[in-house]
This record gives sequence, structure tokens and C-alpha cells, in this order.
Amino acid sequence: GNEKENQNNQSKDPTNIVFDKENNSFIIYDREKRRILRYFDKKQTNHEIIISNIDCKGLTIDRNGFIYVSDWENHEVRRWKQGDKKGELVAGGNGEGNRLNQLNFPTNIFIDEEYSLYISDSRNDRVVKWKKDEKEGIIVAGGNGYGNSLKQLDSPRGVFVDHLVQIYATDYGNHRVMRWCDGDEEGEIVVGGNGDGNQSDQLSFPTGLSFDNEENLYVVDQENHRIQKYEKI
Repeated sequence: GNEKENQNNQSKDPTNIVFDKENNSFIIYDREKRRILRYFDKKQTNHEIIISNIDCKGLTIDRNGFIYVSDWENHEVRRWKQGDKKGELVAGGNGEGNRLNQLNFPTNIFIDEEYSLYISDSRNDRVVKWKKDEKEGIIVAGGNGYGNSLKQLDSPRGVFVDHLVQIYATDYGNHRVMRWCDGDEEGEIVVGGNGDGNQSDQLSFPTGLSFDNEENLYVVDQENHRIQKYEKI
């Protein structure tokens, strides 16, 4: 009996994880069961289901403990407060498309200190910024069709914004990481960009990215089954 119960408690195919400092808990997306769970212990025994029946590609949390979820199938991002049954729409939700009030299969998301939301709008090959309570976004990277010029992205995934408001995006289809300064027409390659491969200067369909406190960059190099660390760039 316990074995079955433990199997039901555990997440078999976790794809996103964030840490909630307020509750000292982990929030995980269980792709197999299409649900988002909160775990209060590392053994994954004490948990609650926060959101059910969702195709989540991006997950983040703000300093108030509100959870933001990108819904791949519904082309939207919702914010969930503790105890919410239905999250509040904060971006997209106007069907699949490329207008500024639409998203097209959103993936990773990032929330800044002003509660502006940065969204990798993958099928639109752009990163968009939605300021708090706005009805449409602003293109801050890409948005010039898919391609490999410095003005373009190809199915962006991971997104991170630093204290200088520099936007970092994993450019999935171009096997590189791009950095866009706020307001720039084109970005610069910071990692990869040397074709699809497994050499130290190459990536193969990169997905997530993050920085540590010393500003070292970590990139999930998906098809090479590795995480790459780059000294302060």
C-alpha cells in the first residue's frame, strides 16, 4: 500500500522547479500528470497539488510568493496566488498569434523587481516584456522572423534579465545564447553560435539558463545531456 501511495506522491517527469523562500518549499511541474505540485520536504512525501491539467513550459515566482505559469497550449501566462482555484491572466490569452496582445506557444518566463514579465514567445521567435497590468507586450529581443542574424531568434527558450536590464535568451534553434541590451535593435552572441555540436564552444538545442551570485552563467545544453558553466561573461 505504501509503495503505491509513494508512487502517487512522486513526480515521475519533473521539468520545471522553483524554490519558494516564504514557505521553504519546492514548486515542481509534473509533466506526466500535467500538474504543478508544492513539496514541503525533499523526500517528496508532503505535497499539495496547486494547479491541475496544464501544459506548463515556464514557471517562476515573485517576491510576494505569487506563482507565474506559462501555458503552452492556451498561449497565455497566469499568476496564481496562494489558494487560487483559477489563476489571473497576466499575458496573452487572446489566442495564438503574433499581435502584441498575443503569444504563440510561450515557454520560459522571468519576473523582475518591478513585476514586469519577460516571456520567451517561441513560435513568434521573440522575447516580449509585459509590464504589470498592461494589456499587451513590448518586443525586447528578436521579432524579425526566425533566422540566425543578430536581429533574429529561432524558438527561444530560457530567459534571464540582469540588474543592468540586459536580456539573456537561449536561442534554441541557433544553438547559442544571446544578450540584448534594453532598446537595442540587435543582440550579441555570448555563448555558442558555432553550429550544432558537442565541442566546448558549441551547444545543441539549449533550453534553460541561470546565473549564480558571482555572475557565472549556466546553460542547459539539452541534446548534449550536459550543463555548461561559463565564467563571468
